[in-house]
Amino acid sequence: MSGGRAGGGRADAEELRAQLRRFKEEAAANEQKWQRTLERELDLLRAETLPELFARVTSGLAGSYGLDAVQLVIEDPNHEIQHLMLGMGDRPEEIPGVKFVDTLVGLSPQLGSLRRPWLGQYVRADHELLFPGAAGLRTLALLPLRRQERTAGALCFGSSDPERFSHRLGADFLQHLAQVTAICLENACNRARVLRSGLSDYLTGWHNRRYLTARLREELARAQRSGTSVACLMIDVDHFKTLNDSYGHIGGDEALREVSARIDSQVRASDTAARFGGDEFTLLLPDTSLADAARLAERIRATMAPPVDVGRGRSHAVTLSIGVAAVVGRRGEEDLKALADRLLADADAALYAAKAAGRDRVAVSGG
Repeated sequence: MSGGRAGGGRADAEELRAQLRRFKEEAAANEQKWQRTLERELDLLRAETLPELFARVTSGLAGSYGLDAVQLVIEDPNHEIQHLMLGMGDRPEEIPGVKFVDTLVGLSPQLGSLRRPWLGQYVRADHELLFPGAAGLRTLALLPLRRQERTAGALCFGSSDPERFSHRLGADFLQHLAQVTAICLENACNRARVLRSGLSDYLTGWHNRRYLTARLREELARAQRSGTSVACLMIDVDHFKTLNDSYGHIGGDEALREVSARIDSQVRASDTAARFGGDEFTLLLPDTSLADAARLAERIRATMAPPVDVGRGRSHAVTLSIGVAAVVGRRGEEDLKALADRLLADADAALYAAKAAGRDRVAVSGG
């Protein structure tokens, strides 16, 4: 009997030691998981620009966690974030793993009511739009990006491992990661807004001349690489001094705001609109021929047909003189500064030709 009790005691002790080893292994695994999460969160917090943050969220997290797919979905109904990126010379549609949507529900009804991380099986009918082009996914985790009681987007993880994401798993660290991502997105957007405010005209909200100069060189460099053309419109409000004298500077400011809004209604998101100074505006049109730019100029001039609001229930007829020029980028043709100076000078000369010919017209460089 004593031998049996001793043998049973050794078996119990061995089982206890095995349980302790499992607990230690699980604790070590959890510690590694939290450590890895902390390192990734610190990496996200260090991102200073939107493209930098997006790269760290998508490819960075995929590499850290061994994921087969990572998709960042951002609800941007007014396209503000996309315009912030375009304003800094970035192309939102060219960033892999990031999708901008007007509404989360339109992409996946499940995202509209998501308040906490959801882990479960990948269902093609429900999740295909979340992971365009991804194949072989078996499980996924959907993490809502919540800020100020609203869902601003979702961070979506996909895995080919059928056991990787299960509703039985704890999701505390995933929820914390989503919260940090949401904060980082908000901070990056705020930094972009502050930076843009230093490159914008306070009256119209358009870019200022300093920004135009930087953007012009970027577009010319792209045109040189691709062999495409860049067009420029110089736009002047005819007899603006008379308008200012008649209605005062406040009335003149109201008119400039209305004129800029009407011009803005005709341009693409990829175009750059800047207040060049006073009553003069400039449009920079990538991948646009001289003929297409001239047609746009005529459409813009036509938008001035209804009188412009100058405040206090008053209106005033406004016309525009517009100069049009374009250059074709060629590799090694000349340095970017000389090319930019030439484009602006040609558009300015065409503008003065339009004014000399009687105003309220479009003049084309070389025409």
